[in-house]
Amino acid sequence: MNRIASFMTRGAAILALSMAAGAALAQKVTLDVLYAQPGFAKYHEPIAQAFMKAHPDVEIKLRAPAKDYDEGHQAMLRAAVTNQLPDVYFPGFDLMGELVDVLEKRGQVVDMGPLLAAEPAAWRTANYSDAMLRLGVVDGRQYGLPVNASLPIMYFNADLVKKAGGDPAHMPDTWDGVIALAAKIHAAVPEASGMAFDIHVYPGNWLFQSILDQAGASMLDASGTKIGFDNPIGLHVMTNLRRFVTEGGMSILDLEASRQQFLAGQTGLFFDTPARLRQITSGVGSRFALGTAVFPIDDKAKGGIPTGGCAIIITTKDEARRKAAWEYAKFITGPEAQKIVVETTGYLPTNKRATGPEFLGPFYDKNPNFRTVALQSDRAVAWQGYRGDAVRIWRAQRDIIAKVMRGQVTPAAGLDELARETRAMMK
Repeated sequence: MNRIASFMTRGAAILALSMAAGAALAQKVTLDVLYAQPGFAKYHEPIAQAFMKAHPDVEIKLRAPAKDYDEGHQAMLRAAVTNQLPDVYFPGFDLMGELVDVLEKRGQVVDMGPLLAAEPAAWRTANYSDAMLRLGVVDGRQYGLPVNASLPIMYFNADLVKKAGGDPAHMPDTWDGVIALAAKIHAAVPEASGMAFDIHVYPGNWLFQSILDQAGASMLDASGTKIGFDNPIGLHVMTNLRRFVTEGGMSILDLEASRQQFLAGQTGLFFDTPARLRQITSGVGSRFALGTAVFPIDDKAKGGIPTGGCAIIITTKDEARRKAAWEYAKFITGPEAQKIVVETTGYLPTNKRATGPEFLGPFYDKNPNFRTVALQSDRAVAWQGYRGDAVRIWRAQRDIIAKVMRGQVTPAAGLDELARETRAMMK
């Protein structure tokens, strides 16, 4: 009887464990996640794996990424109508306002404010600055947590700079200085482009706002409902965009061709996001000495530069997935994940603890080019976005800017057309 009883006891225990395992398996949550930029798989995938290891009850299922923020935005707008939204998405800061406008009316986006408030105050203060959190705010509500943050920088070919008589340790910090150095580079090495500022083919309005903000103008006024560049500063900026070509020796290329030309050592000064710093560093290799410098500011008193990047937002209506998505949001904006983001891209970390000696401190000591973006953080301003068909507006603006840079219209005529068409589309 004792053997029978023992057998029954073991059987009951096995059954109980089996039932518990089955219950745990049944409670496992799968998060459907969409992000933009295929190149960002290099950090999204390892971060997802690290999260799942720490949270075995959650599975992260990454969709095929959108081509860029604009394409991802359009996909999200369509998915909102067909109720095929992912549980989690990473919108560009400039497109968050328009996306939230659409999703909020349909109950398809989570206000993270109460979730953040429910966390310990000491934890919030240790991990996030108020300035960084504001990047995820729309109309006073915390709809997102910032995942990436970037400010445009100047990449330069130090070998070409030296050939032109420049000093890589003292790069120009005004646009007249940039144009003058670019002209010297092109004169010293005629087969090379002096510079590349590819605003005419850039997928978002970030470089446009950057060149306006640094001069003391703005893309939109404080209300976000009127343009802020139809003025003498705007004309000066449009004139400089043409000068990049006529004086700075810039070649009019598509974006990827321009990047490849820089990697090949055929462009002196190249302006882009620090998110590609790791990729560019690897691409250059030992071909030439690569340097980085801060984005030039003409108006040293009022000039700023917009903070590019993206936030994480939660769109699912399911309570269990919302809870899991909040844990994922905290994880991907935490110091361990931000260390992965920075080391694989060049972005600024969005977590305060990430810069510490236990995370990114040693990396920055060994890779000074990655520090450059942080040197201009005091110039950071919000990345503005149009709150109505933002993608279409920028693409129309981009086409007009391209005509100015090619010399098809004068800077003054181009500015008039840009202002007129933008106002019409904003209505």
